Amino acid sequence: MIPAYVPNSAAAVFGGGKPIDGGRNWKDGRRIFGEGKTWRGLFGGILSGIAAGILLIAIGYYAGFTIHTFLSVVLLATGALLGDLVKSFFKRRLDKKRGEEWLIADQYDLVAGSLLLVLIFNYNWAVINLTLPVLLWIIIITPLLHRGANIIGYLIGVKDVPW
Repeated sequence: MIPAYVPNSAAAVFGGGKPIDGGRNWKDGRRIFGEGKTWRGLFGGILSGIAAGILLIAIGYYAGFTIHTFLSVVLLATGALLGDLVKSFFKRRLDKKRGEEWLIADQYDLVAGSLLLVLIFNYNWAVINLTLPVLLWIIIITPLLHRGANIIGYLIGVKDVPW
């Protein structure tokens, strides 16, 4: 899951600039995604996740085992931020403000997006590698990593809130 965990933090670091929604509102008068979802953050996050995944592939190659493929890495990294975008869309519909905590959704949006993409576009890899123990571990570790990364992001000034 490292290729899926890296993009959210990297998006905060690389973010800024033009918002993905171009400042436009949805039919309900609220922003589509919000000011915090930018093209630089999206592409910087995805590319960072892919870079982390390529590093994992290289380490696995030299250690004599392979888990990831280039396709799995791209899908996990892209799915993580697409899941975050979908969550942001619904967060705006619920009139939640930028940075406002939304328990469960804030922690698992990246998991839902990344796993959905690999299930759709790389089903065989998903079935082989996403076993029940692995999925349980993902469910347990994700909120801990999410909170830790957000606290670090807050302390170094790339996030406005520590959650």
